[in-house]
Amino acid sequence: MTHKKQKLVYLAAASHSGSTMTAMLLGAHPDLCSVGELKAINLGDKNSYLCSCKKLVGECEFWEGVAEKMATKGHDFCISDAKTDIRTGATPYMLKLLGPLVRSPLMEFIRDSLLTLSPVWRKQLPFLQKRNADYARSIAEQAKVDTVVDSSKIGIRLKYLLKNPELDIKVIWVVRDGRGVSLAYKNPSEFADAKNPKLRGGGAGKTQEQGRGIEIGAHEWVRCNQETEAVLATMSKNNWIRVHYEDICNNTEQTLDTLFNFIGVDPAKKRLDFKTVEHHVVGNGMRLDDSEVIQLDDRWKILLSEDELQTYYQVTGNYHGHLGYAK
Repeated sequence: MTHKKQKLVYLAAASHSGSTMTAMLLGAHPDLCSVGELKAINLGDKNSYLCSCKKLVGECEFWEGVAEKMATKGHDFCISDAKTDIRTGATPYMLKLLGPLVRSPLMEFIRDSLLTLSPVWRKQLPFLQKRNADYARSIAEQAKVDTVVDSSKIGIRLKYLLKNPELDIKVIWVVRDGRGVSLAYKNPSEFADAKNPKLRGGGAGKTQEQGRGIEIGAHEWVRCNQETEAVLATMSKNNWIRVHYEDICNNTEQTLDTLFNFIGVDPAKKRLDFKTVEHHVVGNGMRLDDSEVIQLDDRWKILLSEDELQTYYQVTGNYHGHLGYAK
């Protein structure tokens, strides 16, 4: 018996681009389910990490159900150690090859050829492809939906998921003004985590990500979006769409209608009270906030100094305008 392909919507983006809010807005639709990043790395102890339902992930009935469904498919699964990241079980040789961002088809051919020389990779890749497909299926079964949203963001993961014969993938490329992204890199606890300090770091009370400065934020914004463009260049234009974080905030209903039509679900069933809907999301701290106010965060306009803005523009160059933003 052959499996029907599992439908998956992948959110590709630079970090701090609004992918968590987008995923939760999509996941509030009754025909979709979002649990955040399916790569599920660095979540921490299941006995201290909170699901967005505010229960510990080790005590959440949803995640217990997903683990049970994974077991029926032959997988020992725990959300705090999901083993779904492309680097799971990687040797130093594999890690070195998986490190560079996705680039031209020639460079990707060289990367894949060199990876194939590793017997560990030849064994691990089929395992990871099956585990990821079964994980998405288990989430869909637990949530009783056809389509799962993965907000893992990174291009290298998307590249290999697109090669997974058991997945039917559509991609939403979420782009945010890089100045806002850079501000979040400068101070992630204030601009990229739960508003309640006690809930930061997944409930640990401390943001895990350290501030890394405007220059690094700008570099990452360029690099991640360029990587996404490289992956999208290998796809049919019918299977991906670009959306701006600012449009999601300022023209929410119209933008969601566009996204739901793209995905293939009824836009009339959208829910703007997205925090009221039951969610079981792991990842970015905003999932733990109670507020359902969809408001553009453009605090960079007053909080970035002229020197910081000049640093940003020096790093991003023409790419800032290429993605639709004016100085």
